[in-house]
Amino acid sequence: MTIETNLLGGPDPTLLPPDAGAAALDAGTDPDLVAREFPASSLVWAVLADQTWAESRVIESYAYARVGYHRGLDLLRRNGWKGYGPVPWEHEPNRGFLRCLAALSRAAQAIGEDDEATRCAVFLRDSSATAATALGV
Repeated sequence: MTIETNLLGGPDPTLLPPDAGAAALDAGTDPDLVAREFPASSLVWAVLADQTWAESRVIESYAYARVGYHRGLDLLRRNGWKGYGPVPWEHEPNRGFLRCLAALSRAAQAIGEDDEATRCAVFLRDSSATAATALGV
């Protein structure tokens, strides 16, 4: 699939490089071990955030999501993102960051951080409406 350039004159979509932890996760490696080996992987932090959320460990889920969110922001900036513009869900390597953003919104809502929950949900929709729909945000 080709991701088209924004014809309205906005920034080009940001397409992250392959996530270093994805292959290890796909191979069934424990996410804790993957996080130790690939701490810059937003995908592994998203997996950990989702796992702890499913176990009702909300604070841990929030912390994992926040780490992945910040690691993702660092990677986005290193790949030309200027603080706004599309981060397409259709590009697989972007999904770790987008999943962390959704998980952070969810966990922030659960602990009463309503402003942060809203900010993250809006950021997700602005980055990728497809991701927001896919992730139920």
